[in-house]
Amino acid sequence: MLRLCRCGRCARLPDADAGCVDALELTVSRERHLLLCRCGRSATLPYCDGSHAPGAPGLKERWRRFRGR
Repeated sequence: MLRLCRCGRCARLPDADAGCVDALELTVSRERHLLLCRCGRSATLPYCDGSHAPGAPGLKERWRRFRGR
């Protein structure tokens, strides 16, 4: 299980401290790659939708920005 902080005051962001009352708990049923939002601008929180980056033409260019290549 993953506990992600939504209050922004936890010491190990994005992970929630044990006492965080606003934590989002995620149970992963299968292994896969997740892109989690750390800027808070995503419309699909807690997942990243690329809102932090300027527009890019096409999926290939957006994916390249996520991967850093």
